[in-house]
Amino acid sequence: MKKRSCRNPVGVGKYTGLLLITPFILGFLLFTLYPFVSSFILGLTDCSGIGQPEFIGFENYGRMLKSSGFLKAVGVTLKYTAILVPLKLIVSLLTALLLNMELRWIGVYRTIFYIPSILGSNMAVVIMWQFLFTGDGLANQLLELAGLSPVGWYGSSGAAMGIIVLLRLWEFGSAMIIFLNALRDIPREYYEAARVDGCGRVRSFFAITLPLLKNVLFLNLILQMIAAMQEFNAPYMITGGGPMKSTYTVGMLIYDEMFRFHDIGFANAVSWVLFVMIAAVTAALFKVTGRHREENG
Repeated sequence: MKKRSCRNPVGVGKYTGLLLITPFILGFLLFTLYPFVSSFILGLTDCSGIGQPEFIGFENYGRMLKSSGFLKAVGVTLKYTAILVPLKLIVSLLTALLLNMELRWIGVYRTIFYIPSILGSNMAVVIMWQFLFTGDGLANQLLELAGLSPVGWYGSSGAAMGIIVLLRLWEFGSAMIIFLNALRDIPREYYEAARVDGCGRVRSFFAITLPLLKNVLFLNLILQMIAAMQEFNAPYMITGGGPMKSTYTVGMLIYDEMFRFHDIGFANAVSWVLFVMIAAVTAALFKVTGRHREENG
């Protein structure tokens, strides 16, 4: 009777695959699963980073429901998400449509439009943004040239939110690239047939382009929504959450509770609530749009 070989027909040991993915498994266990579970456990404790954490059950979650600061941060985060995400999808899709044209130097134009997403909210961009919206900054100078009154950007709740939204709207490159790749996959024959039938560009967009982009549109919607609900950098560096915490997001609340007030248990509990909020909104979007996407292919 022949002894079974531990090697497959192509000569690779049956444990080779497991060995190759071991670094990924270890990384997942150490840097994803362990922090994930530890965060939930810490959310059930009273922990300041000094001494042993004291188990208090779900008291931190009860505190959240009674905290006006937490409820306001949730409201600001949802408002910011509701404003930014649709605007970003519209701007990135329109830009992708423009950059999908066959023009000379189109590769250069695509690179230029993508650069803001590479820069992100680094310190140089933040300083530039702050200067643009100061009392005598470029934004107010342009308003005065147009015969309009200057705006106190950092003293008005709506204007301060507008600054943050504009900064993130400026960084539309990642969504644009996804749309652009999807547009390039649409066969040109569809548009040629529509042109023969007398369809103009606007009608072709709504009859051909938009239906064929529905899955990519949904993907961008989910990605941008998740990023917006985790917002921290832009309001922290530009407005500091002001005025009167009108730009104070849940991400900033978690940071303050963790590093300013050293209430580690409460900060971890808030982070879990944010995780549940994102999961709930994502599930709701899948539920609302799922049937429509299935019915339309």
